[in-house]
Amino acid sequence: MRALRLIGLACAVLLAACGVSETAIDDRPRYLGQLKLHDGATFDGTMIGGLSGVSYDPDRDLYYIISDDRSNKNPARFYTARITLSDNGVEAVDFVSTHPLRNDDGKPFAPLDTDTRPPVVPPDPEGIAFDVGRQRLYWSSEGERKGDALLDPSVRIADLDGNYLGEFALPPMLHMSSEETGPRRNRGLEGLTLSPDGRYLWAAMEGPRYEDGELPTETDGALVRITKFDVESLSATAQYAYPVDELRAGPRGDNGVSELVALDDGEFLVLERGYGTHVQARLYRASVGDAEDVLARPSLRGASLRTMTKTPLVDLTDVVDPLDNVEGATLGPTLPDGRQSLVLVSDDNFSADQFTQFLAFAL
Repeated sequence: MRALRLIGLACAVLLAACGVSETAIDDRPRYLGQLKLHDGATFDGTMIGGLSGVSYDPDRDLYYIISDDRSNKNPARFYTARITLSDNGVEAVDFVSTHPLRNDDGKPFAPLDTDTRPPVVPPDPEGIAFDVGRQRLYWSSEGERKGDALLDPSVRIADLDGNYLGEFALPPMLHMSSEETGPRRNRGLEGLTLSPDGRYLWAAMEGPRYEDGELPTETDGALVRITKFDVESLSATAQYAYPVDELRAGPRGDNGVSELVALDDGEFLVLERGYGTHVQARLYRASVGDAEDVLARPSLRGASLRTMTKTPLVDLTDVVDPLDNVEGATLGPTLPDGRQSLVLVSDDNFSADQFTQFLAFAL
C-alpha cells in the first residue's frame, strides 16, 4: 500500500493559508488556512470523497476519516491520515491506509439493491469517534427511509481495521418508520463525539424528528436531539434538545447539526452546516447545563422545555474562502505556539462541482 501525500505548497493541491493572532477557546477561533484536494484524488484503489467525519488519535498522531460512500463508488470505509499543521494552516495531508467497514458477518457492506426482497440497504456513514482508552472506533449511520428501503440509524463499534465489534442500543424514538414518524430521511444521526474521560458517547441528530417539529425555515429554527450513551452498557442514559438556527443557505437550502466535538462531558463545539444556493457553516460552543432530559419525551413539538444553550464562536462563511460542504471536525494536536488546533473536513458528495478541503483553526 502506497501512502498518498498532499502537500500544502503544491498549487495543484492547495489553496494558500493565512496568518492569525493568538486567541483563547472562549474567544473567537482563528482561521489558519486550508488544503484542498485535487479533483479525482484516489488512494489504495478508492475514490477519496464524501469525507463526513474525522477523529484524532494523539498517541499515533493519526486521523480517522470516514467516508459517507454507501458502497456505491467503493465499499463503505474509513481512511487513516497524518495531517501536518503549522501556525499558518495545513501544510500536508498524508493518507496512510483505508479500511472497509464490516458488518456482523465480517463482510464489507453490499451496495444498495432495491430489486431483492428484502432490499439490501447499506448504512450511511456520517460520524466517527476514536476511543483512545479502548483502542476502538465508534461510527454512526443516518439510516434510510425511501420506498421499500428502510434502515434504522445506528452507532456501531469497530476495531481499528473496521471489523464489527458491536453496537449501541438506540432509544425507540430514533428508529425509522415507513410512516411520518421518527427521523426524517437524511436527518438522522450525524455528529459523534466521545467525552474526554471516555465514559460517554454523544450522538447528534442532524435535524428534527417528525414528532419534534418542522424543519428549519428562513424565519424559524428547530430542535434536534443529542443523545448521551454509556460506553460500558451501550445504552442511552439521557437526551437533550439543541436549538439549530433558521436557514441561512438560500432558498431550498437546509440547516442542521453536522458535528459535535466534546470539550468535557456536557460542553461541546457544535458545527451547524447548511447547504443550498451556497454553503453556510457556523461554529458554536454549546452546553447541557440545566437543560431538561427529553429521553422519555415522545415529542418536542410545541413543548415548553429547557434546551441546551449555545454561544456563537465563528461564522466560517465570513473567514474561509472558498468554503465547501464542511461536515467533520476534531480537536487536533497542540500547535507549535501552544494553541489548541481544530481540524475540519468537507464532504464533496462525490460531485465534480464540489471539492474536499481540510481546514485548520486555532482555539
